Amino acid sequence: MAFPAPQYPAEPEPTSRRASAREVIGAFTAGIIAGGSDNDPTSVATLAVIGATLVYDLNWLVLLILPMLLVIQIVSARVGVVTRKNLIEIIEDNFGRPWAAIAMLSVLTVNLFTITADLVGGAAAAGLMLNVPWQWFVIPLALVIGVVLVLGSYKQVSRILRYLVMVFAAYILAAFLAHPDWSSVLHHTIVPTIRTDPIYVAAVLALLGTTLTSYVYVWETIEGEEERRPIHELHLVELDAAFGIAITVILFWFITVATGATLGVHHEQISTAEDAARALEPIAGRFAGFMFALGLLASALLAVPILAATSAYIVSATFRWRGSLDQSLGRDTWKFYAVLVGSLVAGAGLTVLGIEPIHLLFLAGIVGGIGTPLTLVFLLLVAGSRRALGRYRVSRFILTVGWISAIVIGVAGVVYLLVLRTAG
Repeated sequence: MAFPAPQYPAEPEPTSRRASAREVIGAFTAGIIAGGSDNDPTSVATLAVIGATLVYDLNWLVLLILPMLLVIQIVSARVGVVTRKNLIEIIEDNFGRPWAAIAMLSVLTVNLFTITADLVGGAAAAGLMLNVPWQWFVIPLALVIGVVLVLGSYKQVSRILRYLVMVFAAYILAAFLAHPDWSSVLHHTIVPTIRTDPIYVAAVLALLGTTLTSYVYVWETIEGEEERRPIHELHLVELDAAFGIAITVILFWFITVATGATLGVHHEQISTAEDAARALEPIAGRFAGFMFALGLLASALLAVPILAATSAYIVSATFRWRGSLDQSLGRDTWKFYAVLVGSLVAGAGLTVLGIEPIHLLFLAGIVGGIGTPLTLVFLLLVAGSRRALGRYRVSRFILTVGWISAIVIGVAGVVYLLVLRTAG
């Protein structure tokens, strides 16, 4: 289907205009939040499982995903700023409503599973810090997040999320307190370890799925729609997106180091989030375990609001409902907020399934790995189209790396399903 003519902001300002210091500071918010949301409890738990089972064997892959994530976030930032629409609206404009509905269902399914997993992860972290069963914290956590999203504006929510990103430094501190063998860490980071056993393949897919997940780049386009940055700030927004995801990947690496140096070295199996944090205590003391739990709680408080809000935006875009975080609850926006609150209620309700927190989080990463490629393909088709983005379409090099990323995550999903069938 042919792309319709793009609709640019009226009289776009020249890209050569020099941004003021205030504009630079303002631009460096959205990408940091979007990138930081990728470091959600699903990612943390997946990395903890990898560290416990493979020690440092996948350290090389953690850093190898950096260029893929950089490109995807830069592309989504550009698409959001130029079109001033979220990805589902863009898909509908260029491919029609049926494809937009399919993409919406794909993202919504992954989001619901991840919200459930992240609520459990955040509750488990709070339970560890206060020495109380994690089940007591699921509903209060969902309630607090719901109240903030319903009563706060987009800018107020963004301001809260920006400060939560700073708490992630706890993971770096936990890694150093774990006293890893740094020579072994660096060796496995530089020299790839390749295996074909089911555990290794599942770990690879879970890592790709939890990091290259759809809600992160969909939210990046939503931020472009909401913040309405002028065209002359495009490069600042892209730099912000790259900076935010680079910080997140560095945090991924430190999490694998912290858990590999404790659970992995001592051959301990993880069954709960408490195990991942408590494993740091025998080597580095109780403070290290507390730091890991604090980072996990901050991860949930950052990711769950973005997941719930993303679900509300994409469902509203599909059914052409009005509503955004900048519009208060009312007659015209109640459907938007109903989806937002409903996703939190559904996620909290699914926690009664009785699945162990770490297993649920790890499984959510695998679901993301299988469900992500569809929307990523649409994003790349739009990003490379002259009719969709005009002179702002992405370069051939960026587009090539993006397609390689989509192929990698797609192949990983197929391989994992084949391994499951063979093992069964």
